[in-house]
Amino acid sequence: MTIDKTYHPQSIEQHWYQTWENSGYFAPSGHGEPYCIMLPPPNVTGSLHMGHGFGFTLIDVLIRYQRMCGKNTLWQTGTDHAGIATQMVVERKLNAQHKTRHDLGREAFVKKIWEWKEESGGQITRQLRRLGASMDWQRERFTMDPELSYAVREVFIRLYEEGLIYRGKRLVNWDPVLLTAISDLEVINEEEDGKLWHIRYPLANGKDHIIVATTRPETLLGDVAIAVHPDDERYKHLVGKQVQLPLTDRTIPVIADNYVDPLFGTGCVKITPAHDFNDYAVGARHGFEPINIFTPTAHLNENTPPAYQGMERFKAREQIVKDLEAHGLIEKVDKHKLKVPRGDRSHTVIEPYLTYQWYVQSKPLAEPAIRAVENGDIRFVPDNWNKTYFQWMHNIEDWCISRQLWWGHRIPVWYDESGKSYVGHDESDVRQRYQLAEDLPLKQDEDVLDTWFSSALWPFSSLGWPEQTADFKTFFPTNVLVTGFDIIFFWVARMIMMSLKFTGRVPFQQVYITGLIRDAEGHKMSKSKGNVLDPIDLIDGISLDELVQKRTYGLMQPVMAQKITKATQKEFPEGIPGYGTDALRFTFCSVASYTREIRFDINRLAGYRNFCNKLWNASRYVLMNTEGHDTGSDPTAAMAFSLPDRWILSRLQNTIEEAHAALQQYRFDLLAQALYDFTWNEFCDWYLELSKPILTSQESTTEQLRGTRHTLVNVLETLLRLLHPLMPFITEEIWQRIAPLTGKEGKTIMLQSYPQPDSRFINETAVRELEWIKQVVIAIRTIRSEMNISPGKQLSVLFRKGTESDKHNTEQHQHLLMTLAKLASINWLLADETPPQAATAFVSELEIFIPLAGFINKEEESARLNKEIGKLQKDLSLIENKLNNPQFVDKAPAEVVAKERARQEELTSTLFKLRKRLEQVMAF
Repeated sequence: MTIDKTYHPQSIEQHWYQTWENSGYFAPSGHGEPYCIMLPPPNVTGSLHMGHGFGFTLIDVLIRYQRMCGKNTLWQTGTDHAGIATQMVVERKLNAQHKTRHDLGREAFVKKIWEWKEESGGQITRQLRRLGASMDWQRERFTMDPELSYAVREVFIRLYEEGLIYRGKRLVNWDPVLLTAISDLEVINEEEDGKLWHIRYPLANGKDHIIVATTRPETLLGDVAIAVHPDDERYKHLVGKQVQLPLTDRTIPVIADNYVDPLFGTGCVKITPAHDFNDYAVGARHGFEPINIFTPTAHLNENTPPAYQGMERFKAREQIVKDLEAHGLIEKVDKHKLKVPRGDRSHTVIEPYLTYQWYVQSKPLAEPAIRAVENGDIRFVPDNWNKTYFQWMHNIEDWCISRQLWWGHRIPVWYDESGKSYVGHDESDVRQRYQLAEDLPLKQDEDVLDTWFSSALWPFSSLGWPEQTADFKTFFPTNVLVTGFDIIFFWVARMIMMSLKFTGRVPFQQVYITGLIRDAEGHKMSKSKGNVLDPIDLIDGISLDELVQKRTYGLMQPVMAQKITKATQKEFPEGIPGYGTDALRFTFCSVASYTREIRFDINRLAGYRNFCNKLWNASRYVLMNTEGHDTGSDPTAAMAFSLPDRWILSRLQNTIEEAHAALQQYRFDLLAQALYDFTWNEFCDWYLELSKPILTSQESTTEQLRGTRHTLVNVLETLLRLLHPLMPFITEEIWQRIAPLTGKEGKTIMLQSYPQPDSRFINETAVRELEWIKQVVIAIRTIRSEMNISPGKQLSVLFRKGTESDKHNTEQHQHLLMTLAKLASINWLLADETPPQAATAFVSELEIFIPLAGFINKEEESARLNKEIGKLQKDLSLIENKLNNPQFVDKAPAEVVAKERARQEELTSTLFKLRKRLEQVMAF
């Protein structure tokens, strides 16, 4: 079976994926030990970003590995309805038509969202297929499927009936544009330039004032107190006194509370319980009633003086500052850097806002979830994330689960006209549960549940719970969750709590926490920075114009678009070439260490594309030298294995052991490194070269030829299976051609067994002898390179001293040495015999001499070396002048200085070597 001369990933990848999916290879086999991983469900209207591509690749490596190890493997797939994100997409489409959701009404608007979901919701699943994800698409779930929606309502009802869900009025993160509460995860706190206003609060007796510094002067209208530290001697005499609240007719007390930091600002803090989370806690401790001054759209309400009512919050800030200045109540104004909370969807400033919401009482659910990790039922990998988990769980607060949206799981609560609440799956169920009359008017709660509420049930609801389905019985608990550290609180912990509560079992046995993908400079990838990479663009390639358009589309600020365009043109002047899926997957694995943040450098991707080429060309060599020949697939055929055969088979067993060990520890980086080193360095660079003398020698016997051809095809076939979880497409394409030569049966590599180490092939003697040959050959090749001798010119080599082992190896493997090192002869000198003028190398005690007379022209070579030395000395002098200049060292960016120092070291080392070579040449 021929193989194309050039490797073209795009010509094979989609073909093989369609073949696998159409053949049902992704489905559980139905036999073997169960192994299940849940896909962290991406947003239904989303697209595959680098974080997805990274995490999902690692999951697929595990799934393919366990499938090949004979497990009954399920990668449960599905998507999340993503309440806010999806609703915003459809609202924007309506806005473009000068309509709002209120023009349509709730029922029609939700219908529009379902239409949008059907139209574009499959984008990410199409992209997952491009990435090679071998998930069971027949079991694909959506968090608002009828069965999953039933599970969501069932959990709500049970928690409500136990008193673990309640409705209360508390502070939440409020988005005044989207008009809903949002989770902490949906709030981005970024440093911005602001101001710190120092405001005088007059004492009620009119004799003095207190100065309070604030970044939000408009909220003073909701102040209920001024707090000082109880031990602060400056203000002890004021505790219990009243101050006049500026611009109002109210007075508020001075209180003492340990919350106050006496060293920050003036040591006085305004307490606004309705608009600050910390102030809310202080106010609760002292029994103050919060005063809400905002409407849901962040305009000032009726609890403020009439002059400010109806004003937008930032307009009100401007007016309040003017009025404070007019009354002489501004002490000073400082420039101030502050963290501003913005909604990740609307980008508006988030307000702490006091509203009625539905809450889950979290502490009773957290206690068993804490024990599950403490006693080892669940293990975090790496285990340092235990501390993060415990820190949050031990300080857990009640969970706000309601959202003021129309898209999502509507809260299953109905109210009668008096406001009494009833809980059930639907109105009919409510009437039956509570024995309500059919003519009693009922109205369902308008809110929907937080998306994380349904996501918390994902490990068991997606398998059919509350029904005891066959899938649930077989695959729950699942084996491992692969996710980023940023959602340990919001998702991982809640899945553990909910699973223990409703199934009595942990949802997964291990949690592998990945780092977060950053760009090559370590910056977060974001639309606003213009440094986002789309995995599909790395697979297929993209032109510069298309890339620029993609990165600047939808940006509101033209200045940012210009900056991003310039940076993109500099980084990718020719656009991005298509590297193929396998190269991208291997790159993801190569950077998947235990670190918190992972830099993605596209140069590594180019290197692993070369790795694919190397494997492809090696396979062509194997096929050319084995097809049509006896490869020893007949077990009765006699074979003789050469030293290179025995060595590569032994090294293969070590590599197999390393692969298993790395995967057990989720060290994908070590797995990639072990397979790369074996493939490139040992199999391609050495073994294939070592096989040539055997395959081309007239003296090779039939048994030796059969042994080497057998080794070639079987080591390659085993290597393809080792690599398959990381690089599924290229390994399948090559395996289809190699497998018949080994006698392997089966339609696909992905259902073959993953290699297991075989101790019968471990041969330390062969490894030692072959490593000796490599060292000798490398020493001779290094001399060739340093002395600028043509690689094809045959050399005469002299050995001196050395051990008995050196002499034995020389005698036994002279043919290999002479072929690989391109030698005309090898001769031994007596221990005390003086060698001719020669270049020298050492391999342990063995001295190697290469007489150079006749191989180089002394005058020409010395002239060439002097010229090169002069050029490098000039370059080094320029760099040293820079580094000796304090202005450069102190003012240049640190990375620029570091680069210059590295270049200085490199030039110094190169000059040392060149001068040593010149000494050798001049000695001839």
